[in-house]
Amino acid sequence: MIIYNVTSNIDESIHDEWLTWMKQEHIPQVLGTGKFEKATLVRVLVEEDMGGVTYSVQYKTPSREVLEAYYKEDAPKLRGEALRKFADKVLAFRTELEIIDEYSITFN
Repeated sequence: MIIYNVTSNIDESIHDEWLTWMKQEHIPQVLGTGKFEKATLVRVLVEEDMGGVTYSVQYKTPSREVLEAYYKEDAPKLRGEALRKFADKVLAFRTELEIIDEYSITFN
């Protein structure tokens, strides 16, 4: 299992608009490609020197090959849409993570 992680710092002037767009449009579009089984949106609890609010979206995909297909077939269009909509008000970087093991505990 691979996690495709996108971390974005959002300028406060477009924060609410960006967050609504992510929840209602962008994340559903990424999942709609059929290449990811789950997405998790989290706020990064750190104050950035540059200001803004930082979020991470973690998309789970079954393999590196499926992720490569996403990069080739879907990512240019979806990234382009974000760039046109928010331009330089969003700074994003991407990482790929491989899940080795998962552990859980049940709280009572």
